[in-house]
Amino acid sequence: MAASSIPPLTAVTSGIRNSLLLSTTFSFPASSLSPTTKSQRHIQRLLQASSAASSAIPSDSKPTKRETVYFDGGAHYGDLLANLVLGLTILWLPLTLAAVSRAFNLRYRFTNLRVTVISGLTGEDRSDFSYKVIKDVQVVPRFIGEWGDIIITLRDGTKVDLRSVPKFREIAKYCLSMADQPAVLKESGAKGF
Repeated sequence: MAASSIPPLTAVTSGIRNSLLLSTTFSFPASSLSPTTKSQRHIQRLLQASSAASSAIPSDSKPTKRETVYFDGGAHYGDLLANLVLGLTILWLPLTLAAVSRAFNLRYRFTNLRVTVISGLTGEDRSDFSYKVIKDVQVVPRFIGEWGDIIITLRDGTKVDLRSVPKFREIAKYCLSMADQPAVLKESGAKGF
């Protein structure tokens, strides 16, 4: 009868409290430490973890810019399809294998902070560079302008060749605008598939 006079919320919390007490009374086998030493060690670990977490966040830090993705994808599917059709000839077979490799192992990501190229069988080869280091951007349309290559020249003279990129003109203009360059693309004529 005494349990019925306790409000339901208190009965639930006391049941949880009792179950927590029961779960903490179990002891682990063969330990040379006394129970008080174990609890002190546990409290010390909690204090160290909380102080490390609070010291990891600087109090006077500026809020960082959030990275938003403009484009994330692989090579254009039309490149793969055209090369598979032309791969029926023995002569085009090496180019078909290159297109299949691009389709399955290559990924481009353009964000508001950087350009990322991920390649390799497991995606372990990764190249990142900021828009601040971009000197020039050129585009080369492929097929009938459905997809194209983007050639990004960095300030140190390195050329990054991004092959079979969908929406290549829009992406190149975005790269130039993020690099604070005038948005005038250098476009050469279509050169094959």
